[in-house]
Amino acid sequence: QPCDCLPPLRAAAEQLRQKDLRISQLQADLRRPPPAPAQPPEPEALPTIYVVTPTYARLVQKAELVRLSQTLSLVPRLHWLLVEDAEGPTPLVSGLLAASGLLFTHLVVLTPKAQRIREGEPGWVRPRGVEQRNKALDWLRGRGGAVGGEKDPPPPGTQGVVYFADDDNTYSRELFEEMRWTRGVSVWPVGLVGGLRFEGPQVQDGRVVGFHTAWEPNRPFPVDMAGFAVALPLLLAKPNAQFDATAPRGHLESSLLSHLVDPKDLEPRAANCTRVLVWHTRTEKPKMKQEEQLQRQGRGSDPAIEV
Repeated sequence: QPCDCLPPLRAAAEQLRQKDLRISQLQADLRRPPPAPAQPPEPEALPTIYVVTPTYARLVQKAELVRLSQTLSLVPRLHWLLVEDAEGPTPLVSGLLAASGLLFTHLVVLTPKAQRIREGEPGWVRPRGVEQRNKALDWLRGRGGAVGGEKDPPPPGTQGVVYFADDDNTYSRELFEEMRWTRGVSVWPVGLVGGLRFEGPQVQDGRVVGFHTAWEPNRPFPVDMAGFAVALPLLLAKPNAQFDATAPRGHLESSLLSHLVDPKDLEPRAANCTRVLVWHTRTEKPKMKQEEQLQRQGRGSDPAIEV
C-alpha cells in the first residue's frame, strides 16, 4: 500500500541539520582564543596583614628573625610589628629590619622583672611575650610610640587582620592568604604542639564544634597562639581586649579571645581545619662548651662579628 514517507524523512533531515549545527558550534569554540586567566586582586585592594612578633636577645635571635622575615617577604600587603623585650632598640634588630625590605614598625617594651622566667625555671611556668603583644595592640589603637619604621597606626576604617607570629615557629606562606579575609576570629590547626602531632579545632558542617587537644580541653579557647587571627576592626572595636599576664598556664590565648568572640562563632580556615600550615618548631639551644673554653684562654670568637 502506498505510505507517506515524508514525515520520517523530514525528521531525519532535521536531526542531521542539528548535528551539523552542533559541529559548527564546536569548531567555532575551538577557533576561539581561550579566556584570559582571572587576575588576582591588586595588592592595594587586599586587606593588610599585621604580623605581631615578640622577640628577645639570645644566640639564635638573628637566625630566627632572618628565617621569619624571608617568609614574610613572600606575602603581599603585610606589615610586620616586631616588638623587642628590651630597654631600648638594639642594633641587631634595627639593622635586620632595615635590611628586610618589609613594611615594618619597630616597638620596644621591657618585661617587668616579676614576670620574667627565673634561672632554672621551665619556659611554661610563666606566659612569655605578653607585654610585647600588648604593646603592639596599643600601637594599633594609637596608644603606643614606635622607635623605627612606620610610626603612624592604621587610620580608622582600615581593613586588615592581626596575627601573632612567634619568631621560632615555621609558617607556610599559604597560611597568610587563608587568614587575610577574616571577618571576626579565624582558626586553623597547629602542628607539633601540646605534645601532639597537631592541635586544633574540630569542624562539622563548616562550624567549630570542639577542639583536638590534650592539655585542659575545657579551656574557653584551647588554641595555640599561632592558631588564630583577629580582624583589625574587631580589635579596634574592643579597646580593652588584651593579653593577661596573670592568666593560668595555657589560658593566655583565652584571655584575649574571650573579649572578642564566642567559640561557636570562630571561622574555620585551612580546608575546614584539615590542613596544617604552621608548625610550633623550636630551635635547639646552641651548646657553647668550646666557645667558653676558648674564652677562658682569651681566644674567644670576635664579639664584633654579629651572629
